[in-house]
Amino acid sequence: MKLSKSIKVLGAVIAVAVLAAPSAVAAVSLTGAGSTFAGPLIEACKAGYSTSSGGNTFTYGLGGSGAGRTASDKQTSLVNFSDTPHAAAREGVIHVPVIAGPIAVMYKIGNNKALYLSPATVAGIFGGTITKWNDPKIIADNNRSVNETIFKTDGQGRDVKSADGKPIILKEVKRNIRYTFPDKAIKVIYRSDSSGTSGAFTAALNGLAPEVWTKAGNNSFTTSFPGNINDVANLGRVVGASGSAAVTALAAKTPYSITYAESSFAGANGLAIANIKNTAGNWQAPTSSGVSAFLGDSTLSTSGIVTYNYKTTDAGAYVFGTVTYGLVDTKQKDAETAKAVKELLTYLLDPKCPNTNPGLEYTTIVGKFRDADLALIAKITA
Repeated sequence: MKLSKSIKVLGAVIAVAVLAAPSAVAAVSLTGAGSTFAGPLIEACKAGYSTSSGGNTFTYGLGGSGAGRTASDKQTSLVNFSDTPHAAAREGVIHVPVIAGPIAVMYKIGNNKALYLSPATVAGIFGGTITKWNDPKIIADNNRSVNETIFKTDGQGRDVKSADGKPIILKEVKRNIRYTFPDKAIKVIYRSDSSGTSGAFTAALNGLAPEVWTKAGNNSFTTSFPGNINDVANLGRVVGASGSAAVTALAAKTPYSITYAESSFAGANGLAIANIKNTAGNWQAPTSSGVSAFLGDSTLSTSGIVTYNYKTTDAGAYVFGTVTYGLVDTKQKDAETAKAVKELLTYLLDPKCPNTNPGLEYTTIVGKFRDADLALIAKITA
């Protein structure tokens, strides 16, 4: 897949500072916090939002989905983001799934050759039952014939979709793969903070390989971990870091490591990315098209909550796809603020936002999801 070559680690805050165009109405300065998964897309779209809204700005503090839920609860910022639903959200707070993309499994083992991993193998690696890179299960996944679905893109790397919003398949490819693995311990790096990425990733592992990842998904990786994470065998081998930037930076300087994050962080840190086997038997890379195919078999409630079908038989589905929810109050303090919040969410949902930098691999939300999002956004008033 094509990844951005110029993504920089965002640190603690994405600052949105764009000169405001003259207007009869004063520009609105919005604030938000939460998902680091959503950070690269917000950074890419900040200038476009300011221009389209007549000079409004959005200052977004990272910190993870837990920080976004806390900010929503305490009402310390207006537009917060979480990669998993906030079950304890205050009355009047809605979930608007305006961002979607792949969670990539990324690693450092000496070269950038793509590995092929089944969900059960991924679950074993992150769950502590597969501890060496030359484990027979990893070898079996990577010494075989594999099928991949290749999607059609335009000349700028953007998805080409049909009228009903589905990515168009360009071709099916069969490859014979061979890989020799080092006899080295796998260093697992996980999100130590309250992370929606962890919640979505562990829920997928439980949904795809429940016999290996035996616990339900949780925003706390250690809570979802199927064994004893403090077992002596895991000490120093399974370690945590806070935020997508931190886990990928740690993986980049840790030989024989593996982690999970929004796929664009791999390119910034020189990490390779795995193709993941889906229920149809294809091995798909974490692309926006693969996420679109995966979401096509998901369902969306009237309150905006997505239920994923991990066992979808869509041949092109990338099964570690996820959405990021905007957490907002339907009742804003005044008409100008309500309008600015609606404009921000609508801009993030607009295809021109993810298409600003297709290399980030966020997917354009279309069809029934987009219609439901627009209906939810319309509920925001003064």
